[in-house]
Amino acid sequence: MAKKQKKSLGESLVDEGIITQDQLKQAQAEEKRVGQRLRKVLVKMGLIDEGDLVSFLSDKLGVPRIELGNYLIDAKIIDLVPEALARKHELIPVFKIGDRLTCAMLDPWNIFALDEVRMKTHLTVEPAVATEGEIKKALNQYYSARGNMEDLIKTLDQKDLGLGEGKEIDAKKLQGIVEEPIVIRLVNMIISKAVQERASDIHIEPEESVLKTRYRVDGMLHEAPSPPKHLQSAVISRIKIMADLDIAERRKPQDGRFSIKMEGKQIDVRVSCIPTIYGENVVLRLLDTSSTLISLKDMGFSKEVLEKYEKLVTRPHGIILVTGPTGSGKTTTLYASLDKINTVEKNIITIEDPVEYKLEGIRQTQVNPKVDLTFANGLRSILRQDPDIIMVGEMRDFETAEIAIQAALTGHLVFSTLHTNDAPGAVTRMIDMRVETFLVSSSVIGVLAQRLVRTICLACKEKYQPTKEELKDIGLTGDEKIDFYRGKGCDKCMKTGYKGRIGIFELMMVDDEIKNLIIAKTTAEEIRKNALSKGMISLQDDGIEKIKQGRTTVEEVLRVTQEE
Repeated sequence: MAKKQKKSLGESLVDEGIITQDQLKQAQAEEKRVGQRLRKVLVKMGLIDEGDLVSFLSDKLGVPRIELGNYLIDAKIIDLVPEALARKHELIPVFKIGDRLTCAMLDPWNIFALDEVRMKTHLTVEPAVATEGEIKKALNQYYSARGNMEDLIKTLDQKDLGLGEGKEIDAKKLQGIVEEPIVIRLVNMIISKAVQERASDIHIEPEESVLKTRYRVDGMLHEAPSPPKHLQSAVISRIKIMADLDIAERRKPQDGRFSIKMEGKQIDVRVSCIPTIYGENVVLRLLDTSSTLISLKDMGFSKEVLEKYEKLVTRPHGIILVTGPTGSGKTTTLYASLDKINTVEKNIITIEDPVEYKLEGIRQTQVNPKVDLTFANGLRSILRQDPDIIMVGEMRDFETAEIAIQAALTGHLVFSTLHTNDAPGAVTRMIDMRVETFLVSSSVIGVLAQRLVRTICLACKEKYQPTKEELKDIGLTGDEKIDFYRGKGCDKCMKTGYKGRIGIFELMMVDDEIKNLIIAKTTAEEIRKNALSKGMISLQDDGIEKIKQGRTTVEEVLRVTQEE
């Protein structure tokens, strides 16, 4: 049976013209002599490149090709298949979806291996194909370094890699240390734990006697299990290698990026290193590019504001600004807005820094200062591409604002962001950029200010009666009988009482009255009073409505709207 399968691989290669019949006979003779599988012999004899063979197997058998170096495999997945079984059949479990376990294999024709794994795991086993080098590296990386972080650190200390306290290690020695399977596993564990906890950022922060690790989850930082100080060089250098940065350069800031796959997710990781007095501080920004795009109706808009905003984004021309501090969800709102109006009749082009999500049917361009592709230069080029709708990641300067206004005045719909506290503040910010008031008033058609508040964990949500002080804090009289909600804190929300986030919004429509106020150079406060008098719902009022609905808490709304 096995011989027939090997022969069928050889004959398939002959049929495709990849090797000749004579070469196949030579390989089969060598196969008998050394007792190795035909695919190994073909590669060893130089008759086919291993990468080409893997691609051929993938096409021929209709199984996926997995590049294991791009994957982070969860320890729970590794534990499903015993090490002896994995090494015997040269395979590694990669991910599990439902009751289906995908294994990367050297020989996906090996039905005996598939059956043995199926009997051991009681799961349906789906084969994928990888190179011998990738599988060997993964077997050593994941099986020789199992257990939790404490176990890994003990094993590392026993190996004596020369990472003693206070030692300055040269780049050549570090290069060898960071390729140790156990160091790779330690860094993978830090990243995979962050992905499991839904973290948006990982902070690795050297202090005098400790190396602190923190994850940002739902906008808030919290401490995570950290490696000891003496592993600082190994951990930081490993991350720099992954991001293709110079591990010998520790005196100046560096930025890089890499991609990983984990549990069926594609995660883009942006890495920033800066020197501090106790070593390099590293921040990793995690972007799940495989996550589905949030629609406008799922973002937390009230019915009234959503109706107005959906009408606004279907206007034929003008500038729509989304404002708020860093991390307030502005880009997500812009993407959801573009997705809402993306039709075959529209040509939509973006210039972003960076492109965070890939949108089907939309041309997306990334800022690249190295080749002088700035927001302003990119926007100029976009206008020569016959666009209907343009999205500019951020209005950073007068030049970008001026071109965006000209685009709006010549019949284009332009979306962009600004860093301001509220909606009226966006207008005065543009004037501060030296943009003429009559240009601002004739181009800006609406401003959406937003914040993100954490939502109460549904697993530990409880009802309570607020105190008079709490009610007064959010502008209520203190006499109302009203139920509020909070999270007690449980394992599902890491004892915080919160899980997930939702937006609170303030939408200012620019009507004739507000246009006149802009031209008259009135203050943002005057513009704000006018908008509120005509029914604009403020950020805090929108937050209060979500408190009454039991979706968030008083503390959260006050935290993000305290400037009001």
